[in-house]
Amino acid sequence: MALDSGTTSNRCILFNHKGEIVSVAQRPFTQIYPQPGWVEHDANEIWATQLSVAVEAMQKINCTAKQIKAIGITNQRETTIVWDKHTGEPIYNAIVWQCRRSAEYCDMLKEKGLTKGDLLFGTVDTWLIWKLTKGKVHATDYSNASRTLMFNIHTLKWDDDILEILDIPLSMLPVVQPSSYIYGEADNEFLGSSIPIAGVAGDQQSALFGQNCFHEGDVKNTYGTGGFLLMNTGKKPVQSKNGLVTTIAWGIGDEITYALEGSVFVAGAAIQWLRDEMRLIDSSDDSEYMANKVPDTNGCYVVPAFTGLGAPYWDPYARGTIVGITRGVNKYHIIRATLQSLALQANDVIRAMEKDSGIELSQLRVDGGASANNLLCQMQSDFSLAPVIRPKCVETTAMGAAYLAGLASGYWQSLEEISKNYQVDMTFNSQMNLDERKAEIHNWHKAVKRSLRFAIDD
Repeated sequence: MALDSGTTSNRCILFNHKGEIVSVAQRPFTQIYPQPGWVEHDANEIWATQLSVAVEAMQKINCTAKQIKAIGITNQRETTIVWDKHTGEPIYNAIVWQCRRSAEYCDMLKEKGLTKGDLLFGTVDTWLIWKLTKGKVHATDYSNASRTLMFNIHTLKWDDDILEILDIPLSMLPVVQPSSYIYGEADNEFLGSSIPIAGVAGDQQSALFGQNCFHEGDVKNTYGTGGFLLMNTGKKPVQSKNGLVTTIAWGIGDEITYALEGSVFVAGAAIQWLRDEMRLIDSSDDSEYMANKVPDTNGCYVVPAFTGLGAPYWDPYARGTIVGITRGVNKYHIIRATLQSLALQANDVIRAMEKDSGIELSQLRVDGGASANNLLCQMQSDFSLAPVIRPKCVETTAMGAAYLAGLASGYWQSLEEISKNYQVDMTFNSQMNLDERKAEIHNWHKAVKRSLRFAIDD
């Protein structure tokens, strides 16, 4: 059983031994916007919807708890919850990873005098473990701890210096365990009988694992609302000099695997913009059909920097730009240029990963909603000069959590056994003329330069 606790909805997916999906249930939960730039979730609603989809997924196939070997949890990263360890009640809404405030929240805690050792802190995985075990286990895994900025990814301990600077008592923080590890048992009250909780990982690290990126240099890209590229860098952390994040990918036993990560702020959201704001397409699926009506972008480039640019530029003041428009540019060219921007942004991150790691990209594994777009996958291969591989099962985030839990519980014995489950849907190979590729990338970088720092008054 994989519990996939996302940013807008919770899902439960049941997998069999071949890694095939046998049941799915999903339910959205409320997005709370107290003021511009603030994003919150009701932690009790996160718990309630996650438990309800677990029950629903089981009921759909008449599955009992005794038929489930283990539970794996994967979650929206960096969203934080603080709750009272005696009552189990959150003291405030969950502060979501997208939220742009923190100082006011810290001030509020201090005013309430909430430093008496009664509070527990955790990311969403920690909250779900605590609730499932009825408060017996307060824990997280290495991948989630590494995203709090309070965990030393070299010593694998909470960082005393940072905790002192932020005035955070160690007693609030969860115990940190490997990603594939038996944390405890879900209480029999919830699902009918107790089930081991045996795998935990942040969503992007879990997708890297679900994509079978087990070797140094393996890279995956998830085309969600944003684009999240991770490269397995092996047993040693690689300090980025090219605008990427160094993170823990997962821990199994005593072995830690590290990764480089680059986040593209706008990927699938650019397609939604074409649909909802520009009204150039009726549905996201139309983007491929419309973009294929023209052979190229006719010199037009779209930089979808709606909320700034992420890796490797990190410019919050960049803004969306369309350049190169001539009289011959029509809506099909703009749609194609928008689609192309997803591939070009990802390519910028890939090149930064290659520089940091010294490893040349051999293939790119893709998942997420927009990976269903064949034209996008072809563009990605053209610009990245490597095969783009789309698996048959693109639910790689949940699959990663299931695999981590299955390894700890003995459902699967090894990474080699898991690898045999991986099935390819399609492979896309680069077809673009090299001179054309070079010109496209050069012009893309010219367009990006025009979008940088646009929101700053000179």
